[in-house]
Amino acid sequence: MSTVIAVLGAGSGLGRAVAHRFGRAGFRVALVARRPERLAALARDLAAAGIEAEPFPADLADPAAVPDLIAAVRARFGRIDVIEYGPVGGDQTFTPAAELDAAALAALLPPLLLTPVEVVCAVLPEWRARGDGAFLLTHGYSAVEPLPGLSGAGPVMAAARNWLYALHGELTGTGIYAGTLAVAGYTAGSEIAAAAAPPAEFTVDPAALAEQYWTMYTERAGVERFFPAAPGRHPDA
Repeated sequence: MSTVIAVLGAGSGLGRAVAHRFGRAGFRVALVARRPERLAALARDLAAAGIEAEPFPADLADPAAVPDLIAAVRARFGRIDVIEYGPVGGDQTFTPAAELDAAALAALLPPLLLTPVEVVCAVLPEWRARGDGAFLLTHGYSAVEPLPGLSGAGPVMAAARNWLYALHGELTGTGIYAGTLAVAGYTAGSEIAAAAAPPAEFTVDPAALAEQYWTMYTERAGVERFFPAAPGRHPDA
């Protein structure tokens, strides 16, 4: 049975690029995001490239729905080998720390922290039984290096990064890999890039990010990579 990647947050930027990169390597692809029509269009795009893909509309801001989502993917494909998690949309904007309140943080907690934790809980039994699996978490560079004026998502992603580091250490030697990619810029073609309209020098190529993930999956060396090279005190891993 061929391998399966579930792309959680399958949008027009990184999610599409990851689906194509892994699909070209023979993976079947489960596409997960909120909007059914966009997922269907992406599935058709992948099918035109000879990649088997299936849309699974779901709201990743609802951690309680994760067990049913993972069960549906398994029912369709029979297994899950890799999960790429990166549901950052155009509505997740930056907020200065001095203007941040509890309500804003509470809205970010489910998609950026609680749901990825639930996803790992749902897939770990299968991966432990098989002695193989990979969880790839996307976050922005503000999770690594706090930046004035760019708070909000950063503190929540920093918490998820902390959890991912611990998870990576606990799974070392089991055949299961957990790694994270810090993106120091806006992903070209994504909703958040369209909403922010950043200068070209602050955008990154989603195909290059997908290639980073392919290398992380195949080499399984180190817990974190930065792309482009980290602009602050953290060198490329």
